Amino acid sequence: MKSEEIKNLFSQFEAAASVLEGVECWSARELQELLGYSKWENFEKVVQKAKDSCSNAGEEIAYHFPDVRKTIRMPKGAEKEIVDVLLTRYACYLIAQNGDSRKEEIAFAQNYFAVQTRRAELVEQRILEYERVKAREKLSQTEKQLSSILFERGVDNQGFAIIRSKGDQALFNLKTHMLKRKLGVPDSRPIADFLPTISIKAKDLAAEMTGLNVQSKDMKGQTKIEKEHIDNNLAVRNMLTDRGIVPENLPPAEDVKKLQRKLDKDEKKLVKDSKKKK
Repeated sequence: MKSEEIKNLFSQFEAAASVLEGVECWSARELQELLGYSKWENFEKVVQKAKDSCSNAGEEIAYHFPDVRKTIRMPKGAEKEIVDVLLTRYACYLIAQNGDSRKEEIAFAQNYFAVQTRRAELVEQRILEYERVKAREKLSQTEKQLSSILFERGVDNQGFAIIRSKGDQALFNLKTHMLKRKLGVPDSRPIADFLPTISIKAKDLAAEMTGLNVQSKDMKGQTKIEKEHIDNNLAVRNMLTDRGIVPENLPPAEDVKKLQRKLDKDEKKLVKDSKKKK
């Protein structure tokens, strides 16, 4: 997500906020538009899922999701009363968590409502951290799926580890132990936990390509699949270097497990602060 898009969304979400009896809140009808839902009926389903999450967390639904009615203007000066829901910051966060995170508005909202300090740059930083954690999760899922595909074609866990290592060597132009030493990665930890987001996505793309080609070409045996994975990583490397990006020269990033703990801490603080205001 670009910086300008983040600042624009930040301004819109700030403008929609109001304070009622000392509690910061948002209208569900307004949040529906901010999150890109065209129909109230569809958004209501997300709100209900958020209420369920609220109940499962031991929080009071009536406090975080009080029902209200509002009057809206109709054509020719007429008025109509409609159902609305007032939402606390925690309620908004739960709604965002139950939305489609592929939508930029949802991804933004997940981070905006988790951050207590109202500064656009802090929201932007959290979004960058969130995107890196999600990229790492996606890579784990892709590699798990690839491992399953290869197992069906005669490659055991040891063989998969060798194929993955050869792929990394092709992508970073360094053997695994040398790359770990260069990036300061502990021997017991995966390299991907310390890679910047673009490198994680590069590994993910190469693994996706391997999985697709192994299946479409019905490849079998470690030798053929190993060559396929090396070729795919070389192709991704060439694409990056053609744009002036040399993977092994990018600085290491913060341990992704620490980032995950930080994001989890934000959520716990959000719940804790919501209880204080009751």
